[in-house]
Amino acid sequence: MRTFDLTPLHRFAIGFDNVSRLLDTASRLDEQTTAYPPYNIEKVSDDDYRITMAVAGFAPEHLDVTVHDSTLIISGRQERAGEEGERFLHRGIATRAFERKFELADHIKVRGASIENGLLHVNLERQVPEEKKPRRIEIASGTGPTALEHKDEAAAA
Repeated sequence: MRTFDLTPLHRFAIGFDNVSRLLDTASRLDEQTTAYPPYNIEKVSDDDYRITMAVAGFAPEHLDVTVHDSTLIISGRQERAGEEGERFLHRGIATRAFERKFELADHIKVRGASIENGLLHVNLERQVPEEKKPRRIEIASGTGPTALEHKDEAAAA
């Protein structure tokens, strides 16, 4: 098995933007997790992000979007008990239950969710407190005294 070092790709996140942690967690799959349903994570603007998940066949009442601590959990469950007369020659549209977990970075808040054309959109916003935002520090000019004068009491006496 090959391993890839993705560290150079995350250099933009040093000390300020931890969205790379969201991407890392979302990209890791364990034995129990499959690639269903597919999703995208996009950066809409400097402070806005969107997770888009393909949930064709799921009605809004069959989907659940919750935030627990710093984890976004999106789950879906259909209560379909095989309607009478259904005979599939090919069944390619999945209706199985799923649960996806995304670890949210610091200061990421979920603004809302909507479903349109079989796509679930979850809007995220980075809300950095004012004291954590970068600020410009003014540099004073060197017009004042730069060293303290030292008086030697023994020499003065």
